[in-house]
Amino acid sequence: MTHPDDAPADRPARGTCLVTGGAGFIGTAMSAGLAERFDRVVALDNLHPQIHPTPERPADLDEWVELVVGDVTDPAVWDGLLADVRPDVVVHLAAETGTGQSLAESTRHAMTNVVGTTQMLDALLRHSALPRRIVLSSSRAVYGEGAWRRGSGEVYHPGQRTAQILERAQWDFPDAVPVAMAAATTTPAPVSVYGATKLAQESVLSAWAQSFGVEPVILRLQNVYGPGQSLINPYTGIMSLFCRLAKAGESIPLYEDGQVRRDFVLIDDVARALVAATTAAAPGTTPIDIGAGEDQTIATAAELIAAHYGAPAPHVTGQYRQGDVRHAWADVSHAAEALGWTPRYSLAEGITRLATWIDARQD
Repeated sequence: MTHPDDAPADRPARGTCLVTGGAGFIGTAMSAGLAERFDRVVALDNLHPQIHPTPERPADLDEWVELVVGDVTDPAVWDGLLADVRPDVVVHLAAETGTGQSLAESTRHAMTNVVGTTQMLDALLRHSALPRRIVLSSSRAVYGEGAWRRGSGEVYHPGQRTAQILERAQWDFPDAVPVAMAAATTTPAPVSVYGATKLAQESVLSAWAQSFGVEPVILRLQNVYGPGQSLINPYTGIMSLFCRLAKAGESIPLYEDGQVRRDFVLIDDVARALVAATTAAAPGTTPIDIGAGEDQTIATAAELIAAHYGAPAPHVTGQYRQGDVRHAWADVSHAAEALGWTPRYSLAEGITRLATWIDARQD
């Protein structure tokens, strides 16, 4: 474990924020916002090579942030960290996030997402370092296929699309349309190991936190994308992959029938939401859904990206991936009430920002 730098002594004293996974995509994006609100910000990150091509401090991590290199699953790392850091607020981002990867590497996902969380909680208690609030970055993956509405008006939860259903190319559920995901009305029913570990993470944190008088604030994020996301991680999401294909002059392949719907939310909006969650007066314990608040088909996203690069039109392949849900988007009205937050960026604006950032990178 290393401490490459220290926060300057002239920062105003507003408490300490500890961010696990703080050198990753989301942690780096929110680092400046946290540095403005806390007198000390400490990022714990293992700099995993799937995300970080070199084990070095990310250039975009705010200069005020102290970086501690270590793994959340290692109790010795926590003992060393908490001997020096007494967090007022913890932002828990550290996680394995590959939906498809989680089916083949279940233990890896469970270790980081579940055991990493329990190691953190045990250490906070062991060192009498209970924060006033823990903000958890969770995922829309906890909902699985979510809720659908039948032609009769009945809302039901259809559950997982099985291998047999997908093999028949039965993409949607008969006589039904999907509805927006909302913690107050959508029953969690994950269809991937990743989603199951995130739901377990939520449950563990909520039970522990409320037992010890710590505020648990859970944000369920939709599909996060934008400048700063890893370009070497094959599980980082489709938006950067689409940009790389179109930039190379290739036609973007679309799974299923191209009409899969997603809520693509720009990293700038997600960072604002998480920062707001650290200081919001009374966010409550109901999970908060974070998204762009609208659903877009992957075909629409691909067409916008292809147009940006002058690439050939996207094409439908009919392929599918186990663990993927058909449609997913968030009802973000609760976020406005709990955090005073609303999304600012449209899909077109976000794609322009991502593509411009990718274009400026070395190949």
